[in-house]
Amino acid sequence: MQDMIITELEYQDRESAIKEMVNFLKRKNRISKKKELYDRLFQREELGSTAIGEGVAIPHCKMKGVKDPIVLLAISKNGVNFHSTDGKPSHVFFLVVSSPDNPSLNLQILAAIAHLVRKSSSLVKKVLKAKNINTILDVIYEEEEKLNG
Repeated sequence: MQDMIITELEYQDRESAIKEMVNFLKRKNRISKKKELYDRLFQREELGSTAIGEGVAIPHCKMKGVKDPIVLLAISKNGVNFHSTDGKPSHVFFLVVSSPDNPSLNLQILAAIAHLVRKSSSLVKKVLKAKNINTILDVIYEEEEKLNG
């Protein structure tokens, strides 16, 4: 997971932020069809924003050719206008790409992220304060531990 974190997104608008995340995945050789992924993610956003409030967005889509689910964590201290229902900018992004052949796994991942965000009132604050990738991961693991007892 360490190599799947963007500690500071450069862009502050939804389209550019999605492109930045897709370009990151391409540079990491996690995807081969950059344009297709961007198009799929943006089509999903057009159906309704994946910003779930509390400063978090979960852009996601299914794409053929993806064997194992891809989860990217991206952070924006300045925030991105992701058209959230609460009208506030999103600061923490969990981008999820999964295979259309395993829809239940996709739903499990999205549900786990949404559950973590909803139950952990301090997650976003703590992630934004974290100074490096290891600290970011520690914050997420600690918040998961609190939930799972």
